[in-house]
Amino acid sequence: MVELRQIKYFMEVAKREHVTEAADALHVAQSAVSRQIANLESELGVDLFIRQGRRVKLTPIGKMFLERMKQAMNVLDNARLEVEEYLDPEKGTIRIAFPISMAVYTLPSAIVAFREQYPKAKFQLKQATYRQLIDGVVNGDFNMALIGPVPKEKKKVKSQILFTENVVALLPLNHPLADRELLTLQELQNELFILLPKGFILRDLIVQACFHSGFEPRVSFEGDDIDALKGLVSAGLGITLIPEITLVENVPHATVKIPVINPSVTRTVGILVPSERQLLPTEKLFYEFLIGFYKGKNIFE
Repeated sequence: MVELRQIKYFMEVAKREHVTEAADALHVAQSAVSRQIANLESELGVDLFIRQGRRVKLTPIGKMFLERMKQAMNVLDNARLEVEEYLDPEKGTIRIAFPISMAVYTLPSAIVAFREQYPKAKFQLKQATYRQLIDGVVNGDFNMALIGPVPKEKKKVKSQILFTENVVALLPLNHPLADRELLTLQELQNELFILLPKGFILRDLIVQACFHSGFEPRVSFEGDDIDALKGLVSAGLGITLIPEITLVENVPHATVKIPVINPSVTRTVGILVPSERQLLPTEKLFYEFLIGFYKGKNIFE
Protein backbone atom coordinates (compact mmCIF):
# COMPACT_ATOMS: atom_id res chain seq x y z
CA MET A 1 0.00 0.00 0.00
CA VAL A 2 1.30 3.46 -0.94
CA GLU A 3 2.05 5.54 2.16
CA LEU A 4 1.69 9.30 2.61
CA ARG A 5 5.35 9.54 3.65
CA GLN A 6 6.40 7.93 0.38
CA ILE A 7 4.39 10.48 -1.56
CA LYS A 8 5.95 13.40 0.34
CA TYR A 9 9.45 12.04 -0.28
CA PHE A 10 8.66 11.40 -3.94
CA MET A 11 7.35 14.94 -4.48
CA GLU A 12 10.38 16.51 -2.81
CA VAL A 13 12.80 14.48 -4.94
CA ALA A 14 10.81 15.35 -8.08
CA LYS A 15 10.94 19.04 -7.15
CA ARG A 16 14.71 19.12 -6.55
CA GLU A 17 15.80 16.37 -8.99
CA HIS A 18 18.38 15.37 -6.40
CA VAL A 19 17.98 12.78 -3.62
CA THR A 20 20.56 14.31 -1.27
CA GLU A 21 19.07 17.82 -1.56
CA ALA A 22 15.58 16.40 -1.01
CA ALA A 23 16.79 14.55 2.10
CA ASP A 24 18.34 17.75 3.46
CA ALA A 25 15.09 19.65 2.89
CA LEU A 26 13.12 16.89 4.61
CA HIS A 27 15.65 16.65 7.48
CA VAL A 28 16.06 12.91 7.06
CA ALA A 29 18.87 10.63 5.96
CA GLN A 30 19.49 10.17 2.22
CA SER A 31 19.20 6.41 2.68
CA ALA A 32 15.70 6.85 4.11
CA VAL A 33 14.58 8.83 1.08
CA SER A 34 16.16 6.34 -1.37
CA ARG A 35 14.52 3.44 0.44
CA GLN A 36 11.07 5.01 0.42
CA ILE A 37 11.34 5.88 -3.29
CA ALA A 38 12.44 2.30 -4.05
CA ASN A 39 9.51 0.94 -2.02
CA LEU A 40 7.10 3.23 -3.84
CA GLU A 41 8.39 2.16 -7.26
CA SER A 42 8.16 -1.49 -6.19
CA GLU A 43 4.61 -0.99 -4.96
CA LEU A 44 3.57 0.67 -8.23
CA GLY A 45 5.59 -1.66 -10.44
CA VAL A 46 7.14 1.17 -12.50
CA ASP A 47 10.25 3.35 -12.50
CA LEU A 48 9.37 6.90 -11.49
CA PHE A 49 12.88 8.32 -11.95
CA ILE A 50 15.77 8.08 -14.37
CA ARG A 51 19.05 8.05 -12.43
CA GLN A 52 21.73 10.37 -13.87
CA GLY A 53 24.66 10.15 -11.48
CA ARG A 54 23.68 12.05 -8.35
CA ARG A 55 20.76 13.68 -10.09
CA VAL A 56 17.42 12.19 -11.09
CA LYS A 57 14.70 13.06 -13.60
CA LEU A 58 11.12 11.94 -13.78
CA THR A 59 10.15 9.28 -16.28
CA PRO A 60 7.04 9.98 -18.40
CA ILE A 61 4.93 7.87 -16.02
CA GLY A 62 6.64 9.64 -13.14
CA LYS A 63 5.50 13.01 -14.49
CA MET A 64 1.92 11.77 -14.75
CA PHE A 65 2.09 10.34 -11.22
CA LEU A 66 3.44 13.64 -9.88
CA GLU A 67 0.51 15.60 -11.33
CA ARG A 68 -1.97 13.18 -9.80
CA MET A 69 -0.23 13.33 -6.43
CA LYS A 70 -0.27 17.13 -6.47
CA GLN A 71 -4.03 17.00 -6.93
CA ALA A 72 -4.35 14.39 -4.18
CA MET A 73 -2.28 16.45 -1.74
CA ASN A 74 -4.44 19.49 -2.51
CA VAL A 75 -7.52 17.43 -1.62
CA LEU A 76 -5.91 16.33 1.66
CA ASP A 77 -4.86 19.89 2.51
CA ASN A 78 -8.35 21.17 1.74
CA ALA A 79 -9.89 18.48 3.92
CA ARG A 80 -7.66 19.46 6.85
CA LEU A 81 -8.40 23.16 6.36
CA GLU A 82 -12.12 22.50 6.05
CA VAL A 83 -12.16 20.76 9.43
CA GLU A 84 -10.25 23.67 11.00
CA GLU A 85 -12.41 26.33 9.36
CA TYR A 86 -15.63 24.53 10.22
CA LEU A 87 -14.86 25.37 13.84
CA ASP A 88 -14.22 29.07 13.08
CA PRO A 89 -14.47 30.23 9.43
CA GLU A 90 -13.56 33.81 10.36
CA LYS A 91 -9.99 32.69 11.18
CA GLY A 92 -9.36 30.61 8.06
CA THR A 93 -7.15 31.12 5.00
CA ILE A 94 -8.22 32.28 1.55
CA ARG A 95 -6.05 31.13 -1.35
CA ILE A 96 -6.69 33.44 -4.28
CA ALA A 97 -4.85 34.20 -7.51
CA PHE A 98 -5.00 37.37 -9.58
CA PRO A 99 -3.61 38.97 -12.75
CA ILE A 100 -1.12 41.85 -12.93
CA SER A 101 -3.81 44.41 -13.70
CA MET A 102 -5.62 43.76 -10.39
CA ALA A 103 -2.57 43.82 -8.13
CA VAL A 104 -2.57 47.52 -7.23
CA TYR A 105 -6.20 48.42 -6.52
CA THR A 106 -8.88 45.81 -7.23
CA LEU A 107 -7.74 42.98 -4.96
CA PRO A 108 -6.07 45.07 -2.22
CA SER A 109 -9.15 47.29 -1.75
CA ALA A 110 -11.40 44.22 -1.42
CA ILE A 111 -9.04 42.56 1.07
CA VAL A 112 -8.83 45.70 3.21
CA ALA A 113 -12.63 45.96 3.34
CA PHE A 114 -13.01 42.23 4.10
CA ARG A 115 -10.50 42.31 6.94
CA GLU A 116 -12.30 45.23 8.52
CA GLN A 117 -15.12 42.74 9.13
CA TYR A 118 -12.98 39.62 9.61
CA PRO A 119 -9.60 40.79 10.95
CA LYS A 120 -8.34 37.28 11.76
CA ALA A 121 -8.78 35.93 8.22
CA LYS A 122 -5.56 35.15 6.35
CA PHE A 123 -4.70 35.28 2.65
CA GLN A 124 -2.34 33.36 0.40
CA LEU A 125 -1.94 35.36 -2.81
CA LYS A 126 -0.53 34.28 -6.15
CA GLN A 127 -0.05 36.37 -9.28
CA ALA A 128 -0.61 34.48 -12.52
CA THR A 129 -1.36 34.82 -16.21
CA TYR A 130 -4.86 34.42 -17.63
CA ARG A 131 -4.34 30.78 -18.62
CA GLN A 132 -2.66 29.96 -15.32
CA LEU A 133 -5.61 31.43 -13.42
CA ILE A 134 -8.07 29.12 -15.14
CA ASP A 135 -5.82 26.04 -14.97
CA GLY A 136 -4.98 26.73 -11.32
CA VAL A 137 -8.63 26.71 -10.30
CA VAL A 138 -9.29 23.56 -12.36
CA ASN A 139 -6.30 21.70 -10.90
CA GLY A 140 -6.86 22.81 -7.32
CA ASP A 141 -3.70 24.90 -6.96
CA PHE A 142 -6.07 27.54 -5.58
CA ASN A 143 -9.84 27.70 -5.24
CA MET A 144 -10.50 31.28 -6.32
CA ALA A 145 -9.16 33.68 -8.90
CA LEU A 146 -9.94 37.25 -9.81
CA ILE A 147 -9.98 37.40 -13.59
CA GLY A 148 -10.66 39.80 -16.43
CA PRO A 149 -12.17 39.45 -18.89
CA VAL A 150 -14.42 36.79 -17.39
CA PRO A 151 -14.12 33.68 -19.61
CA LYS A 152 -17.07 32.20 -21.39
CA GLU A 153 -18.42 28.92 -20.04
CA LYS A 154 -15.62 26.44 -19.35
CA LYS A 155 -15.61 22.93 -17.92
CA LYS A 156 -14.86 22.50 -14.21
CA VAL A 157 -15.07 26.23 -13.37
CA LYS A 158 -17.85 28.72 -12.86
CA SER A 159 -17.61 32.49 -12.88
CA GLN A 160 -19.39 35.48 -11.42
CA ILE A 161 -19.05 38.93 -13.01
CA LEU A 162 -18.33 41.59 -10.39
CA PHE A 163 -18.22 44.67 -12.62
CA THR A 164 -17.47 45.93 -16.13
CA GLU A 165 -14.77 48.54 -16.63
CA ASN A 166 -13.57 50.79 -19.42
CA VAL A 167 -10.17 50.61 -21.02
CA VAL A 168 -8.81 54.15 -21.45
CA ALA A 169 -5.96 55.77 -23.35
CA LEU A 170 -2.92 57.00 -21.42
CA LEU A 171 -0.91 59.64 -23.31
CA PRO A 172 2.17 61.73 -22.50
CA LEU A 173 1.15 65.18 -21.28
CA ASN A 174 2.85 66.88 -24.26
CA HIS A 175 1.14 64.64 -26.84
CA PRO A 176 -0.78 66.53 -29.61
CA LEU A 177 -4.00 64.75 -28.55
CA ALA A 178 -3.51 65.29 -24.82
CA ASP A 179 -6.07 68.11 -24.62
CA ARG A 180 -8.90 66.01 -26.05
CA GLU A 181 -11.85 65.02 -23.86
CA LEU A 182 -12.54 61.88 -25.90
CA LEU A 183 -10.66 59.79 -28.45
CA THR A 184 -11.65 57.19 -31.01
CA LEU A 185 -9.46 54.16 -31.63
CA GLN A 186 -8.99 55.18 -35.27
CA GLU A 187 -7.39 58.44 -34.13
CA LEU A 188 -4.69 56.33 -32.49
CA GLN A 189 -3.85 54.15 -35.48
CA ASN A 190 -0.59 55.97 -36.29
CA GLU A 191 0.63 56.05 -32.70
CA LEU A 192 3.39 53.96 -31.16
CA PHE A 193 1.82 51.62 -28.61
CA ILE A 194 3.30 50.37 -25.35
CA LEU A 195 1.72 47.04 -24.40
CA LEU A 196 2.19 44.01 -22.20
CA PRO A 197 4.13 41.11 -23.82
CA LYS A 198 2.42 38.60 -26.10
CA GLY A 199 0.47 35.99 -24.18
CA PHE A 200 -1.22 38.47 -21.84
CA ILE A 201 -5.00 38.54 -22.29
CA LEU A 202 -5.09 42.34 -21.83
CA ARG A 203 -2.78 42.76 -24.81
CA ASP A 204 -5.01 40.44 -26.86
CA LEU A 205 -8.08 42.48 -25.92
CA ILE A 206 -6.45 45.72 -27.04
CA VAL A 207 -5.03 44.29 -30.27
CA GLN A 208 -8.43 42.81 -31.19
CA ALA A 209 -10.15 46.14 -30.53
CA CYS A 210 -7.67 47.86 -32.86
CA PHE A 211 -8.22 45.21 -35.53
CA HIS A 212 -11.97 45.82 -35.34
CA SER A 213 -11.24 49.50 -35.95
CA GLY A 214 -9.27 48.67 -39.08
CA PHE A 215 -5.63 48.73 -38.02
CA GLU A 216 -2.88 46.76 -36.32
CA PRO A 217 -1.21 48.66 -33.45
CA ARG A 218 2.50 49.41 -33.89
CA VAL A 219 4.16 48.23 -30.69
CA SER A 220 7.25 50.25 -29.83
CA PHE A 221 7.88 48.94 -26.32
CA GLU A 222 6.64 46.17 -24.04
CA GLY A 223 6.37 46.36 -20.25
CA ASP A 224 6.17 43.37 -17.91
CA ASP A 225 3.46 44.93 -15.76
CA ILE A 226 1.02 47.84 -15.63
CA ASP A 227 3.41 50.08 -13.71
CA ALA A 228 6.03 49.57 -16.42
CA LEU A 229 3.53 50.66 -19.08
CA LYS A 230 2.73 53.79 -17.09
CA GLY A 231 6.40 54.59 -16.66
CA LEU A 232 7.17 54.24 -20.36
CA VAL A 233 4.26 56.51 -21.27
CA SER A 234 5.38 59.01 -18.66
CA ALA A 235 8.80 59.01 -20.34
CA GLY A 236 7.14 59.98 -23.63
CA LEU A 237 7.97 56.73 -25.44
CA GLY A 238 4.47 56.05 -26.72
CA ILE A 239 0.85 55.60 -25.65
CA THR A 240 -1.01 52.74 -24.06
CA LEU A 241 -4.53 51.47 -23.43
CA ILE A 242 -5.11 50.17 -19.91
CA PRO A 243 -8.06 49.39 -17.62
CA GLU A 244 -9.35 52.53 -15.94
CA ILE A 245 -9.24 50.86 -12.54
CA THR A 246 -5.43 50.75 -12.71
CA LEU A 247 -5.52 54.57 -12.62
CA VAL A 248 -7.94 54.96 -9.70
CA GLU A 249 -5.26 55.85 -7.16
CA ASN A 250 -3.51 58.35 -9.45
CA VAL A 251 -2.62 59.21 -13.01
CA PRO A 252 1.17 58.94 -13.49
CA HIS A 253 3.34 62.06 -13.66
CA ALA A 254 3.40 63.79 -17.06
CA THR A 255 0.53 61.74 -18.47
CA VAL A 256 -3.16 62.25 -19.18
CA LYS A 257 -6.04 59.75 -19.14
CA ILE A 258 -8.63 60.05 -21.94
CA PRO A 259 -11.75 57.90 -22.47
CA VAL A 260 -11.99 55.94 -25.74
CA ILE A 261 -15.19 55.84 -27.80
CA ASN A 262 -16.44 54.52 -31.15
CA PRO A 263 -15.98 51.82 -30.13
CA SER A 264 -15.49 51.92 -26.39
CA VAL A 265 -13.22 49.16 -25.12
CA THR A 266 -14.42 47.33 -22.02
CA ARG A 267 -13.64 44.22 -20.06
CA THR A 268 -15.59 42.26 -17.47
CA VAL A 269 -13.95 41.56 -14.13
CA GLY A 270 -15.08 38.66 -12.01
CA ILE A 271 -14.32 35.78 -9.69
CA LEU A 272 -13.56 32.25 -10.86
CA VAL A 273 -14.24 29.21 -8.64
CA PRO A 274 -14.35 25.43 -9.18
CA SER A 275 -17.64 23.89 -10.24
CA GLU A 276 -16.83 20.34 -9.09
CA ARG A 277 -15.63 20.97 -5.54
CA GLN A 278 -16.83 23.06 -2.64
CA LEU A 279 -15.13 26.22 -1.46
CA LEU A 280 -13.65 26.08 2.01
CA PRO A 281 -15.76 27.91 4.62
CA THR A 282 -13.55 31.02 4.76
CA GLU A 283 -13.24 31.14 0.97
CA LYS A 284 -17.01 30.93 0.67
CA LEU A 285 -17.25 33.84 3.12
CA PHE A 286 -14.91 35.93 0.93
CA TYR A 287 -16.69 34.88 -2.29
CA GLU A 288 -20.04 36.09 -0.96
CA PHE A 289 -18.39 39.23 0.39
CA LEU A 290 -16.94 40.10 -3.04
CA ILE A 291 -20.33 39.83 -4.72
CA GLY A 292 -21.87 42.15 -2.13
CA PHE A 293 -18.86 44.49 -2.11
CA TYR A 294 -19.12 45.29 -5.82
CA LYS A 295 -22.91 45.16 -6.17
CA GLY A 296 -24.05 48.65 -7.13
CA LYS A 297 -20.64 50.05 -6.24
CA ASN A 298 -19.02 52.77 -8.34
CA ILE A 299 -15.40 51.64 -8.32
CA PHE A 300 -14.24 54.97 -9.75
CA GLU A 301 -15.60 57.11 -6.89
